[in-house]
Amino acid sequence: MDRNKFIKLGCSIASITGFFPSGVSELIDKKNVEILQHSKKGVLQEDSADYTIHIGTGLIEVGPQLIISTTTYNGQFPGPLLRFKEGERTIVDIYNDTDMPEQFHWHGQFVPVDVDGAAEEGTPYIPAHGMRREIFIPKPSGLRFYHTHVIAGANLAAGQYNGEVGPVYIEPSSKPANYDREEFIMLKEFEPYFMRGGDMAMDFLPGKEIPELKAMQEKAEKASAGMPKGYEVGYKIFTINGKQLGHGKPLKVKYGERILFHIINGSGSEIRSLALPGHTFKVVALDGNPVPNPAEVPVLWIGTAERISAIVEMKHPGVWVMGDLADDDRGNGMGMVVEYANHKGKSQWITPKPYKWDYIIFGNHNTMVPPPDETIEMLFAKQQAADNGFNRWTINGIAFDMMMAKPMFHLKEGKRYRLHMRNASDDIHPIHLHRHSFELTKVAGKSTSGVIKDVVMLGGFQEMDIDFTANNPGLTLFHCHMQLHMDFGFMALFDYV
Repeated sequence: MDRNKFIKLGCSIASITGFFPSGVSELIDKKNVEILQHSKKGVLQEDSADYTIHIGTGLIEVGPQLIISTTTYNGQFPGPLLRFKEGERTIVDIYNDTDMPEQFHWHGQFVPVDVDGAAEEGTPYIPAHGMRREIFIPKPSGLRFYHTHVIAGANLAAGQYNGEVGPVYIEPSSKPANYDREEFIMLKEFEPYFMRGGDMAMDFLPGKEIPELKAMQEKAEKASAGMPKGYEVGYKIFTINGKQLGHGKPLKVKYGERILFHIINGSGSEIRSLALPGHTFKVVALDGNPVPNPAEVPVLWIGTAERISAIVEMKHPGVWVMGDLADDDRGNGMGMVVEYANHKGKSQWITPKPYKWDYIIFGNHNTMVPPPDETIEMLFAKQQAADNGFNRWTINGIAFDMMMAKPMFHLKEGKRYRLHMRNASDDIHPIHLHRHSFELTKVAGKSTSGVIKDVVMLGGFQEMDIDFTANNPGLTLFHCHMQLHMDFGFMALFDYV
């Protein structure tokens, strides 16, 4: 058995039993120069760390007399803001104080496989009660974030259902001067539970359903007639920055202030909306990448793991609720109070008019993208309740096998690839590509260019084209960012050949 298979096997055993085989840490130490993994005794310190992260149980006071226990970073939620400078070497020490092996994923960064934080790619686990030193070059600039990347399956205390989420901001070489201050916003739900089925609202996305794709799901449903609907995840507690609406201090602003909001959807499975009555959001970046055409919108829609950077000019005095459009979710906490100076009283909420969220308004118009060197066809489908009551998800008819971890698609370095993605299900899928960014080239039948992302929402029974350049060799994970979907098959690996 070669080294990589040995490490993967050890981590698979550890994820089931909580035991990490002795000797694996030492093996990794000898093999990797830049990435050091040790027990807590005798940690080597070439240089002091820029940041230290502890993974462990923490208590979060989400509301009045409402304190929840969950896994956190440094005992807080969100995890600490990590600010890096693009291109400058950084050192992060990560301690796993839990009884289970962990993965620490640098979402949206162009890092090597050994640092990325995905076992499917071969990143070594951080062993239980062990630590890992990571040395890397942060890039690209902009809003990124970090989170756990372990399989949760039926365990709603694991994976992205818990509090292991934190923001990253990589400083660009030239700082824009069109705002007065920054505010980081983390959207997150807690106390998840399983339920049967449930409809996902999709009317906020543009485009029409493609009959051929809808017919595929209808055929599959007929074949599974009599089967119950698969499990879905709901939540009882909704928070912004770990606080329910009305709990904690309001965000205090001044008239005329220009605030750059960095908004992260840290959910395990939810798509979120956000509005601030009487104000508009000027979207300047998506997933940390500046957009070619900054545009003002009345409502933000943010898929799981998506990020939006938007400037709000404070010119509508009062005390307002900035929150989700869904009354139930906002009522259960998904909101925060924005209070102007010299204004007091009860916060107000005014529901905005319905608004379609269309990525292409932020892109270039009438600009052609270069043709791809190769187009990769992808068909996403659902097998209802096929895996012990959970829906099984497939890409081109295949559900990802964690034990095999066999690459499905093969890349050549330097080539430009187009993913032609077709969704034969009634769910929205926030699609994520690790260690690369991609360009949106066709959305809901309309061509576009210049919008660079690492997560994008693909609507039910719709199709989309995204292009990327194979410029970061190594195994690369592609998956739906909804924990329930990726855990039950919605993943694939690219390799470089």
